[in-house]
Amino acid sequence: MRVYMKRQIKFLSVTRITTSEPSLNRVMMLRILLTLIFLTATAPAAEKPNILIIFTDDQGYGDLNCYGSAQNKTPRLDQLASEGTLFTSFYSQTVCGPSRSALLTGRHPIRSKGWGMPASEITFAEKMRGVGYQTACIGKWDVSNRKPIIERMPNAQGFEYYFGTLGANDGGGVTFHENNEKAGSTRDMGSLTTLYTNKAIDYLENRRDPKKPFVLYVAHTMMHTIIDASERFRGKSEGGLYGDVVEEFDYETGRLLDTLDQLDLRANTLVIYTSDNGPWNQDKYTKKKKGHPAGSVFWGDAGPLRNGKGSPYEGGYRLPCIVRWPGRVPAGRTCDAIFATIDFLPTFAHLTGYTVPEDRHIDGIDQTPLLTGRQEAGREQFYFQGAGIRVGKWKYLKPNAFFYGYAVEDDRQKVDELYNLESDIGETTNLALRNPKKVKELKERMISVEGADQLRSADSKR
Repeated sequence: MRVYMKRQIKFLSVTRITTSEPSLNRVMMLRILLTLIFLTATAPAAEKPNILIIFTDDQGYGDLNCYGSAQNKTPRLDQLASEGTLFTSFYSQTVCGPSRSALLTGRHPIRSKGWGMPASEITFAEKMRGVGYQTACIGKWDVSNRKPIIERMPNAQGFEYYFGTLGANDGGGVTFHENNEKAGSTRDMGSLTTLYTNKAIDYLENRRDPKKPFVLYVAHTMMHTIIDASERFRGKSEGGLYGDVVEEFDYETGRLLDTLDQLDLRANTLVIYTSDNGPWNQDKYTKKKKGHPAGSVFWGDAGPLRNGKGSPYEGGYRLPCIVRWPGRVPAGRTCDAIFATIDFLPTFAHLTGYTVPEDRHIDGIDQTPLLTGRQEAGREQFYFQGAGIRVGKWKYLKPNAFFYGYAVEDDRQKVDELYNLESDIGETTNLALRNPKKVKELKERMISVEGADQLRSADSKR
């Protein structure tokens, strides 16, 4: 002990003291203790990451060049993929509201209730505010039944700043809210992607406190019907109006990413790009729309996947996802592990220091090891709302699997379906009759996930 004390005294260069003077020795020990406490208190904590979520609407798995599109030019998103990890088995939900409640809460829509998400749900924004984060949401909200119900709007659900629309643009117009107040409206759908990007840039440059970490959730209205592009991009792509919208979105995303660089935020900002559900690519939907501007009812590209929005097949749920965090998320990597929006809340908990809610069932898991490349395995399973489950390479759909009306395949037989997604990503060959044990196993897994929570008709309505 005496040797230790002498070394400490010499290191700190304080008043000379000998261990034969016990009273002075105690004073010296107290000084050392206070010094160490001061150094600990004033040392900077491990820097918490900023988080930027870019969430598009109704974009297909095959719409980006880096996901196989030979038609759409998306250089900025391709660059983002080269700087981070591109996920090929990433899942959102099959329609707008349920996708957003799942992303915000880490809970399947049978629990978080989609468009009708109750005020009692806990969002990642609420939790992040509790650990010192600034929180902002810009764009399409869509979990308050598209109504200005104050206790279910963004400010009440954890976001300090909000600008956007509470619902979709099905009728060709949107009404904006800034925080809880109305902030105008527009029928110029071609202006929205630039508007939301400008608002996001303004938040980064002028509204946030540079001394505090932030989470910025940018939920675009495009590529939701009614689509349109600005004059700068309209008629310029090889993919018609929809291609124009995709390429404008790529450009505007590049502007937002450039702002991170200009503000020296790139190094410590986790960027996540994905979409809410697959594309509206069904004849039933397209043909029933009347009176829309030419080309504004789009046909998105699901790539090799079956069906699209509103369907429990892969084209409805599996989406592009690109994640970048320099020096932490491996660059130039393609990963086929199962990853989902429901994993955001528990993953952000690990990265930012909040605790996951313990008073309710959380369906998401912490995917930090997957994101950072410490492991290549992701989720073991993913549940399809009212329809089925994927476990590893196997996917099961029950006979009465839930479809939205426009996505129903009229020639689909109502029987058990089992697909090997490793060898049949397009879900073309039903293997249920050949693998009854696997069907039984997955059916039991599906029932276990649902528990007492069942899909109600009200959960499927806006």
